[in-house]
Amino acid sequence: MTAPEISVLLPAFDAELTLAAALASVQRQTETRWECLVVDDGSGEGTREVALAVARSDVRVRVLSRPHGGIVSALQAGLAECRAPLVARMDADDLMSRRRLELQRTALEQAPELTAVGCHVRLFPRRHLRARRIDYERWLGSIRTPDDVQREAFVECPIAHPTLVIRKRALDEFGYRDAAWPEDYDLLLRLLHAGHRIGVVPRRLLHWRDGPSRLSRTSDRYAISAFVQCKAEFLARGFLARGERYLLWGFGDTGKALAEALAQRGKQPAAIIELHPRRLGQLIRGVRVVAPGALPALPRLPLVVSVAGLTPRSEIRMALARMGYRELSDYVCAA
Repeated sequence: MTAPEISVLLPAFDAELTLAAALASVQRQTETRWECLVVDDGSGEGTREVALAVARSDVRVRVLSRPHGGIVSALQAGLAECRAPLVARMDADDLMSRRRLELQRTALEQAPELTAVGCHVRLFPRRHLRARRIDYERWLGSIRTPDDVQREAFVECPIAHPTLVIRKRALDEFGYRDAAWPEDYDLLLRLLHAGHRIGVVPRRLLHWRDGPSRLSRTSDRYAISAFVQCKAEFLARGFLARGERYLLWGFGDTGKALAEALAQRGKQPAAIIELHPRRLGQLIRGVRVVAPGALPALPRLPLVVSVAGLTPRSEIRMALARMGYRELSDYVCAA
C-alpha cells in the first residue's frame, strides 16, 4: 500500500448493525489514497468481527481494539495511529457520498490558509426527524465560507464533526479534550480562538444518521446546557475577555441561560436590549431593560446577541449594521 493521503478516523462502539455500510461508503470513494482506522472502543464481539472482516479484504482498513473508554479517548488513540497528512472524521453509523474525500482534499489543497474543511449533510432517516433537527440541517446548509463559520460559531456548532477533514499537524497540536461539553465543539472553538480558518465544501457529502441511540441524545455532555457552558467559556476567554461588562440583546430562555453561564465566569450585562413591551424599562436582576433604539446611547461595550431563530438574527444583524456595529468586532451572535 502506498502512503495514504487521508486517514479516516472512525470510532465504533456496539455498531455492528451499521459499521459495514459505513465502511462500504469509504471503500466507494473516488479518492482511493486513504486508510481507515476503525477504533473499536470495547464493543461486543459483533463490531470487531465486522471491522476485521472488512480489514481482511482491504489492506487500507486497520482495526484498533481497546477497552471501552469513551469517545474522547477512542479518538485520541486512533489519532496516534493515523499516518496521513489529513484526517477525516467519520462515525460508524453515517455514510459518505462517493466524492467526499476527493472534494474536501482538493479544497484544502487549493486553500493552504485553511486548517480544516467541513461539508453539508443530509440527515436520515427522514420520517422521524424532529423540526429542530431539520432546522439545524438547513442552518448548516447556509454556512458556506470560512467567514460564515466564524460568524456562526456561537450560534450552534457550525461544522457537523463527522464531516471534518483537518490537517493532522493541527489535530496533533490541539487534540481532543475530555471536557464537560461536546468534544467536537470544543475542538472547533479552540481552533478558531487560536486564529485558525475553517472552510466548508458547500455540498451534501455526508449522510448523517439521526436516532435515539446517538451520543447527542444519550450523554449529558451533549445536552443544551453543556453547549451553553461551552459557548460561555470561549466567549469569556475571547470576545468578552477585555472586561467584566457587556451588553446583552435578548433575555428569553436562550439569553437567560447564556447570561447565567457568563455570570459564573465573572461577566455581567450592563444593559439588556429587548423588544418585549412588558420588560422595557424594568430591572432584571438589577439590570435595566431598554429598547433597541436606545443602543447608540449606551456605553460601547461588547454586545452579545442571544436570540434564537435565523430570521430574527438576520433582522438584528441588519439593524446593527445600520447603527455602525461590526460583527465579530463589536458584537457576536450566540443563540
